[in-house]
Amino acid sequence: MTPSANLPTPDRHTSPAPRWATLIATFFGIGQLKPGPGTWASVATVVLWAAASSQIPPANRILDTVIAAVLVTLLGIPAATRVARATGVKDPQFVVIDEVAGQLVALIAVPLAWKTFLASLILFRVFDIVKPFPIRRLERLPEGVGIVVDDLGAGVYAFAIMHLLLHFRLLIS
Repeated sequence: MTPSANLPTPDRHTSPAPRWATLIATFFGIGQLKPGPGTWASVATVVLWAAASSQIPPANRILDTVIAAVLVTLLGIPAATRVARATGVKDPQFVVIDEVAGQLVALIAVPLAWKTFLASLILFRVFDIVKPFPIRRLERLPEGVGIVVDDLGAGVYAFAIMHLLLHFRLLIS
């Protein structure tokens, strides 16, 4: 069975999303994992970024994390738009590229340690689920912008709390 086999079928008035959009929007099929596809995408992002960032010179890690978040966002918005249009669903649960983008924001300037990665993951997921003000309003933006930008907001909240925890040395022993 292919990753796109479980995707909702588009109604008569839409056409299927292009394969590139489906691959990006589902983060190469991770959005199909149950339960909690957003959590699976966040975990995959943390694991992949932990592995990748350990290979990046320390002086480049912050900029490279920002670049990764920007690239994922720029690819994710049109992909999420195409998949949402094709399914007729405003924010399909299996579209998880928004979690990837938001989780990357939460990982900006985070030291390479299991505690910081775990804290970043938990903080991002909490803010993504709870959606404190004004994140819920960002969901109202049109199509892929609304799908992705609210998770960037959750990433910013997680980033801020993460760096307060780091500043007060509550995560690093």
